[in-house]
Amino acid sequence: MALVRVERLTYAYPASSSPALREVTAELEPGLTVLAGGSGSGKSSLLRLLDGLVPHFHGGRIAGRAIVAGHDVVRTPTRTLARHVGFVFQDPELSFVYGTVEREVAFALENLGVPALEMHRRVDAALERLGIGALRRRQIGTLSGGERQRVAIAAALVLRPAIIALDEPTAQLDAAGAAAVIEACVELAASGLTVIVAEHRLERLLPCADRVIVLEAGCVAGPDSPAALAGRLPSPPQVVELGLGCGWEPLPLTVEEARPRAPRLRHRHGSGHEAPGPVAWSLLDAAAGPADMPVVEHAELTGRRGEVVVLMGPNGHGKTSVLRTLAGLRAPLAGRVERAPGRVAYVPQNPGAILHRPSVRAEVALTLRRTRSSEPPGRILEDLGLDQLADRYPRDLSAGERQRAAIAAALAGSPDLAVLDEPTRGMDRAARDAMAALLRRLRGQGSAVVLATHDSTLAAAVADRIVEVREGRLVELGAPDRALSDGSAYATQVGQLYPGGPVTVAEVLARR
Repeated sequence: MALVRVERLTYAYPASSSPALREVTAELEPGLTVLAGGSGSGKSSLLRLLDGLVPHFHGGRIAGRAIVAGHDVVRTPTRTLARHVGFVFQDPELSFVYGTVEREVAFALENLGVPALEMHRRVDAALERLGIGALRRRQIGTLSGGERQRVAIAAALVLRPAIIALDEPTAQLDAAGAAAVIEACVELAASGLTVIVAEHRLERLLPCADRVIVLEAGCVAGPDSPAALAGRLPSPPQVVELGLGCGWEPLPLTVEEARPRAPRLRHRHGSGHEAPGPVAWSLLDAAAGPADMPVVEHAELTGRRGEVVVLMGPNGHGKTSVLRTLAGLRAPLAGRVERAPGRVAYVPQNPGAILHRPSVRAEVALTLRRTRSSEPPGRILEDLGLDQLADRYPRDLSAGERQRAAIAAALAGSPDLAVLDEPTRGMDRAARDAMAALLRRLRGQGSAVVLATHDSTLAAAVADRIVEVREGRLVELGAPDRALSDGSAYATQVGQLYPGGPVTVAEVLARR
């Protein structure tokens, strides 16, 4: 029996002239359903409909019907729907109430008056299921972005709702964290719950899904099987993209399905990259971390102008601390940081931290004015596909659009050193490709670029070198063909097909 039934539903936000959802009809049965779609396609709006945030919190105009766990969404208060729907937001930090992990996960149970013994049992189970039992007494403010995401998911699971809705739950997670979240989703779906996940990162999730819905401009295709809709995904996994490029039928959903059909490749001559320029920055026996708590020590690393260095590694092992120290936002706790003269631009994990102007265009114009750049604002807006959103208020945008707005505001005017922390959070394939092209342009103009990411596909597209940050140490892994292939923990799907490289679909298609 379907716990969610949507019939010809159209919804528009109060200040919007076009609907976020348009004539949507779908039934969601128990099991795992994946919502796929580009940034701003309506995924978050459809999820927020399930617990009544649309329309009760956001307001706006709604037509049609939505029934969730037997309740008419339009006529049912959110406090009632919240007993049936556990919701995890794109920005988990916005939902936190308490300062410590254990109290935060217990918060909803306290509100319901659950007895103390049962409360402890449920909190323990939720923390262990997400692999964060060791964090129970930690202050949330000291956690990495990925750790905070898992805390938010545990807080939703603790109520044992019939429906779980997760908005980009793996966007900030490392491979182990993403696998733990997906495993939890699969187990919950197998136990009879209705689990709905909106995601752009589909490599692990797609083969596990019972059904897929694809949204485009507020309209839906599906629900249908992953195999039936794989060719319509706007952000397909690499093996699906490779299958489309090679004309395979049916399309593979996993590396194992693609391996027997992987084409033989011609030998490649040369790397195609120009040699980097002079030294732009150095970490010299540096220690980095908050206050007097070094999470990285004895760091020795150098980057050059015209080079992109990508930091990869597990959540909580120091990538953000290294970036903040390199950008000059924190002084090194030991050792030295040296930077060549010039402007440093920093894009944090949370784009809202640097977006304060009334429009996206105004954000870019402010940077250009402060840096005395003659570059027109329209250039970077067009580069990142933001020209149609230029006059929108940044905080009204979707997570992926807001991320692009922050990148445009920070990188306008071609900084000498660009430092980016998890820049593809909430981005679809088109937005990621546009950002990769921008970073390659900056590299070509002589900027030094350093970024931290869990997105191996992005790293494969832009990196000259991969550096692992693990257990307080920095380890050079080398060029993407070595660092992102074969048995590497960070291997792309294409890299798993071709030990020693290539690691991108474009390279495979070019060398067939």
